[in-house]
Amino acid sequence: MPRSAYEKAGVSIDRGNQAVERIKSMVKKLGVQEIGKFGGFFPLKGGPRNPILVSSADGVGTKLKVAFMMNVHNTVGRDLVNHCVNDILVYGARPLFFLDYLASGRVDPATVGEVVSGVLDGCLDNQMVLLGGETAEMPGFYQEGEYDIAGFIVGLVGKADVVDGKAVRKGDLLIGLPSTGLHTNGYSLARRIVFEDLGLKPASRVSGLERPIGEELLRVHRSYLKPVAPLLAERLLKGMAHITGGGLLENVPRVLPDDAAVVIEKTWPVPPLFSFLVQAGSVSEAERYRVFNMGIGMVLIIDPRKLSRVEAALQQAGEEHFLIGQVIENKGGERVRIR
Repeated sequence: MPRSAYEKAGVSIDRGNQAVERIKSMVKKLGVQEIGKFGGFFPLKGGPRNPILVSSADGVGTKLKVAFMMNVHNTVGRDLVNHCVNDILVYGARPLFFLDYLASGRVDPATVGEVVSGVLDGCLDNQMVLLGGETAEMPGFYQEGEYDIAGFIVGLVGKADVVDGKAVRKGDLLIGLPSTGLHTNGYSLARRIVFEDLGLKPASRVSGLERPIGEELLRVHRSYLKPVAPLLAERLLKGMAHITGGGLLENVPRVLPDDAAVVIEKTWPVPPLFSFLVQAGSVSEAERYRVFNMGIGMVLIIDPRKLSRVEAALQQAGEEHFLIGQVIENKGGERVRIR
């Protein structure tokens, strides 16, 4: 067939259809048969009493720039899913289904397939359905070979099981669960330090790091669902904070009552990647704990009387953890003090 006017303008419906066909073959693993129509159906069976749906949306940010530099596209989908899972997990919600959005200047079915394979892996890991999504071709809007992705998640929690921080009191303890790296925040600063200020390449080796710097920066944002689920089942948690943009300084206060603040002790080993970035970029202490997660990806707030039960459950799950602080009275000063 001759090229249509739409194709001449840069949009190929055929390429989009090819990408959808690739996705259809992959999502069959999740038992979803209706990809490619106008919407997705999710049968809600069983579930808790007085169910509450919890939803969230997010992206991967400029971590995508590292993926483009390395031509690696099968990890950012897992970043996206895990980030969204953690965002609803802090309320005690279990994920039900996920939708994604992928836009590029020119749809490359192979690249789309790699990205969605990562999304699919994330959904499988978190026992969640990839219910649908959108692939958009937008010529002139994105640079050649680049794309953006966003994710949308819906989860479920019973009204009596919501974790909202309202029960947090002075004397409660903070437990930190380790991150796998930068996760999905701080990349604009990290990229500037690594690739602009230092002039490194993705394959460059840095003393103290196990992998080339590009691979270190692409470490997947982990999900905390598996280690946290047993704690939720036993109602051992008063509050949780997913440490993303804003770091410990801004994310922990989001789950504190107005009369509470926290003191955080640096009891965990800071991963070498953060030490390298902080030193190479001369990042101040205040900024490093606001821009980066500094090795802590999730904070749990618990009653001190339940510490042994929480630690036993985390050990049973094989989850490394650190006692990192305590809730104190808010006297109108800083909500988070790190020492």
